Amino acid sequence: MSNDFLSMGIRTELNETLKQLGVKIPTPVQLQAIPILLSGKDIVAQAQTGTGKTFAFLLPILEKVNVNKPHVQALIVTPTRELALQITTELNKLAFKVGANVLAAYGGQDVERQIKKLKGSIHIVVGTPGRILDHIRRGTLSLGGVNMLVLDEADQMLHMGFLPDVEQIIMRTSPKRQTMLFSATIPVSIRSLARRYMKTPVDIHIESKRITLEEIKQVVVATTDRAKQDTLFKLLDDLRPYLALIFCRTKRRTAALNNALLEHGYSSDELHGDLSQAKREQVMKRFREAKLQILVATDVAARGLDVEGITHVFNYDIPHDVESYIHRIGRTGRAGEKGLAITLATPMNSSELQAIEKGIGMTIKRQGTIADEGKAQRTGSNKYRSKPSDTQGAKPAKEQRKTQFSKQDSNKKRKQHPNTDNRSSSKTTRGNQFQNRKGRARA
Repeated sequence: MSNDFLSMGIRTELNETLKQLGVKIPTPVQLQAIPILLSGKDIVAQAQTGTGKTFAFLLPILEKVNVNKPHVQALIVTPTRELALQITTELNKLAFKVGANVLAAYGGQDVERQIKKLKGSIHIVVGTPGRILDHIRRGTLSLGGVNMLVLDEADQMLHMGFLPDVEQIIMRTSPKRQTMLFSATIPVSIRSLARRYMKTPVDIHIESKRITLEEIKQVVVATTDRAKQDTLFKLLDDLRPYLALIFCRTKRRTAALNNALLEHGYSSDELHGDLSQAKREQVMKRFREAKLQILVATDVAARGLDVEGITHVFNYDIPHDVESYIHRIGRTGRAGEKGLAITLATPMNSSELQAIEKGIGMTIKRQGTIADEGKAQRTGSNKYRSKPSDTQGAKPAKEQRKTQFSKQDSNKKRKQHPNTDNRSSSKTTRGNQFQNRKGRARA
């Protein structure tokens, strides 16, 4: 099998640009998918974000697009704005080499600006289902000339209720199109979609254990609902993450936890669907540049995010299913680096935790014991349990926390292991800070 981009049929100009971007050796999904896609076949690829799947479909598209035809020839559909923007950013690094024009079409942007661009010569559109359908209904986007269709993060599009929209989009494209479906998991609904709209697709399966088992250390920390916030603060103080992503189930809990983190002096911000697109892009820019240490997010908002340097993922609220768990923890342990994923579990989470462990085929290491509420408070979770206090201690010094993070940010040492950080703060001091927090409001 070919082991470089040139021998797989990728032109010299693109190959040279890839080298400049630090992409020299194809990943397993690229090695398998690119030759198949260049041959014109449909494909169903099971691969997570972080395996190189984006270039696996972008490179064949750029090889096959005809820039002399001034209409949309390739459509890439994604479940979230952030992922659409992320793919567009990667695409623009290469598209100019072949003369292809690209448009990102997603909600929260000025629709009139998108319409103006669509009146010109656009060859590739990257967008979310809602905004794509909006343009179709306005008559500003025609998909009749689309001969390459990508459904990225397909399981999440179906999970988020986009199936009717996706089917409407598919039916607007040419029946002679090439369809590329990428998904972290392949549930029955994805197989059904493939049978209805794809022509004998080739199956590719990139083992999920590359991410979920090898690059990421997984730990479950037993706690209770009352003690959950203090447990998180204790872990943040002990582990000192360089960049941490914290997942909550709802927008309200995301905002509440971020407010609590800010109140206690952490450098954090929130990401969820109630934010304007401008605010979401501003938050992500600060996080990517390590001007934020902690990002608290919902599943939908953080879908498909690829940020270099995330050292820790915290499941503040346990995910509903194994697919969400895999996607969450896949935000760390990227590009060959090690990551740590910590799930805070209460006695009420026992069944969900068992379902996740069954889904990934392993028992996750426990820190503390998860049992019924009373038993949990008497056993291992006592390590983090908050006890009533007659006096309310002082908050941790906010300025001290900000100064510590500023020094770390200025050093720009993204690859430094968080546990070897030489910031001054002994375990005794951190322990005292944690004790002083007891009795504070919970998220």
